[in-house]
Parts: sequence; C-alpha cells; structure tokens
Amino acid sequence: MLLNAGFLNRFVVFFGGKGGVGKTTMASAAALRSADAGQRTLLVSTDPAHSTSDILETELGSEPTPIAEKFWAMEIDPEREADLYIQGVKDRIGESTAPRLLAEVERQIDIARASPGAEEAALFERFTRLFEDAESEFDRIIFDTAPTGQTLRLLSLPELMSAWIGGLIGQRKKVNTLGRMWRNVAGSAAGDDLSGKDPVLEALEERRERFGRARRTLTDSARASFVFVVTAERLPIWETEKAVGSLTKYGIPVGAVVVNRVLPPETGGEFLESRRQQEADYLKRIDRAFGPFPICHVPLMEKDVVGVDALRRLALSYLGATERR
Repeated sequence: MLLNAGFLNRFVVFFGGKGGVGKTTMASAAALRSADAGQRTLLVSTDPAHSTSDILETELGSEPTPIAEKFWAMEIDPEREADLYIQGVKDRIGESTAPRLLAEVERQIDIARASPGAEEAALFERFTRLFEDAESEFDRIIFDTAPTGQTLRLLSLPELMSAWIGGLIGQRKKVNTLGRMWRNVAGSAAGDDLSGKDPVLEALEERRERFGRARRTLTDSARASFVFVVTAERLPIWETEKAVGSLTKYGIPVGAVVVNRVLPPETGGEFLESRRQQEADYLKRIDRAFGPFPICHVPLMEKDVVGVDALRRLALSYLGATERR
C-alpha cells in the first residue's frame, strides 16, 4: 500500500509510538524519502536507545552528520543536554547573585537537576533552538522520538512551562521591586546594588517567548505533524489510542498511522494462519480507532532494514512522495 505522504509535507514531523514498534526505521526511511525528493532534511533522534546510528550505519553525534545527498542526521543525548542546561542556569545565576549566596543557590540547582522532568525540560530547550536555528539550513526536520510516554511529557511542556515561567517572571519582578524599595530606604546599608539589567529576568522572558514560538509551531497543522507507528497487537494499539487523545488535548496535529510488520499474505503454515486471524481483528480495530487519519500498512520484512539502500526501498514502496513545503 503506497501511502500518499502529505503528512510528510511539514517543516516538523515527529515519529512516535510504543518502544520496539519500528519508529526509528520509519523515521529514517521517511527522512531519506524527503531528501530524495529534493528537501534538505535533518533526522534527529531523541530516543536514549540511539539505534539511528545502527540503522544508518553511521556514527552520529550531537551535531548534524551528512548521510546522503540533502540528508543529515544527529542523535541528542537527553542526559548530556540536562547537564549543559543546568550549567547554563548556573552561569546566568552567577551573574546576578551575591557571592555569599552563590554556593547555596548552586546547591539548590543541583538538586533540581535530579528532579523528575529535568531531562525533558532540557531536551525541549534544545528542541526550541533546533526549530529556530535549523529553519535557515533545512527544509524539514524529522524527529525519531523516545517511547510514547516520555514523548508526550516532552510535547506537553510548552503549555506547562510557559505558565511556570510566567509565574517565575512575576516573582522575579516582585523581588526586584522590593529590592529597589529597600535600597531607597536603607541606602548603602542595604548591601549589594544589583539594580539595572537583570540577566535572570531577561533569560526568563527570552525563554518564555521562545517556548511560545515553539508551541505555535507544534500546534500549526501546516507546519507540524505527528506520525504514530504501531504494530497489530493489543498493547501498542491501546497505547496509541491514549496518545492520540493526549496530543489532541494539547492541540498537536496527528498526521498518519503507520502499521508496521503486517504479515504478508503469501506466508503459510498453521501457526502463521492463527496469527494472521488475530492480526486481522487488530487491523479492524486500528481502522475503527484511527479512521480519520491516513493509515499505511508496512509488511514484515524477510530481513532487518539496515542501511541507506534498504531504507530507500522501504520508503519508495510504502511512504509515497513528498512535496516542497
């Protein structure tokens, strides 16, 4: 089944789904298809498993690596991004914190580094920069994401963090106002004068604006699309049904559903026939659950799909053509 790949004709395309369903294979094939159609395409892996290097047979790092004509790929390490993010916070805080308080402030920041959601926040920070920095260099960014739960937490961050940062900005402005009032009353006895530019406040406001721009991109069906990869099995279908509802809640457009590893009709044997009957029931459920979206069936292959040539054959057979955005 050749899919009309209109869902690929977006600036940002996410491939997601339950672990082990073939997200990396489909994202890599789609990226290659996009590049072959003349689009400067960047494939970005955010999955900690980092199997993109294995499938592309190229060692990838945190910066774009050329794979084929008009095709680059990179792997983002969430843990490393969190460390860089925390160090950046420390550097900015150090510019506006009295030396006598700095050690305690940095200790509190280190505690925050270990808190739940720290890596997702750092990863989304990198996402927002990619959206803006890469637009002048690439026509399309395709993300090979982590398993569904982590990805949903990541994509919910623009709305959640915008509100949180807004609260921090309000608190920071209040502290600055109280500080100026205290200095007007106490004069030099008030201690360090940190009036003037506030680098922390400037950083918060800049981040709020950037997160707002990222949210507008993610919720724009003309610029973004989320493609679910699923297999004809109970748990992947159930998880994808829940995930579609979550993305709808946050206004992120779903572009298509790719059903991977469908048993070819020519395979025989009693065991496979039993599996095929069960699979047929699940395929009907997929049609009912995801009927509003384009659905693509990709058969179970005889061999692992590894390397540019194998990915190109897969893309040409099942993922259809792309157009310039």
